[in-house]
Amino acid sequence: MTAFAAPAVTGGLSRFNPAAKLAVAAVVMVGLLVTADLVTASVVLGVELMVLPLAGVPLRTFVARAWPLPLAAVGVAAANLVASSAAPTLTAALSVRLMAIALPGVLVFASTDPVDLADSLVQQLRVPARFAYGALAAFRLLPLLRQEWLTIRRARRARGIDAGRSPLGATVLFGSAVYALLVAAIRRGTRLALAMDSRGFDTRSPRTAARRQVVGRADGALVAVAVLVVGGANALAVLVGTWHPLLG
Repeated sequence: MTAFAAPAVTGGLSRFNPAAKLAVAAVVMVGLLVTADLVTASVVLGVELMVLPLAGVPLRTFVARAWPLPLAAVGVAAANLVASSAAPTLTAALSVRLMAIALPGVLVFASTDPVDLADSLVQQLRVPARFAYGALAAFRLLPLLRQEWLTIRRARRARGIDAGRSPLGATVLFGSAVYALLVAAIRRGTRLALAMDSRGFDTRSPRTAARRQVVGRADGALVAVAVLVVGGANALAVLVGTWHPLLG
């Protein structure tokens, strides 16, 4: 839920164009998906961790947003060890690669204002405005789901609705609370859609931009550095003889 909240930094990566940061994340993802070796993933992840202090994201904020990544990596490793006959090196490579691919995404959302991201999607990536700003509005509503959930649980508790120690009763109450949350989310989304349509978001006419998003030399340099790092990591893996295609 915190992924789409206000940006956590005012310097570092926040100075770059959102489309350029998305391009960097795409370069890392493509460069790591073509291979399944440990050297490439380790080099890319090592560079990401080294430049992390330059991103300007406070340590507490970074930990709050990135703590699921190590758990996911451990889960991938455990699943491969238990359910497949993959070599330990390949299992480690898949886990490290998962973290190396996901980490840029965490930094992008931690350093980008959602409004700037939507503006950049429309202006630089030519995403339809109706989709971009509709997604922005939906993302803005995501943090409200937690508060909505707490309100539903507290209201039921105030009415004396409690499953006690019965697992079956707890399951039934949980399902009904989820259903109530779904109904509330649909109603809120319907009101939001009507409000956006009344403000002209349903038209296909050309729209002007109130906030210009400019791609500068620094943004191009950021993408170029990402290409060099990912390309260099793959080249190093080829030189040491560990590189091999994922499906090979």
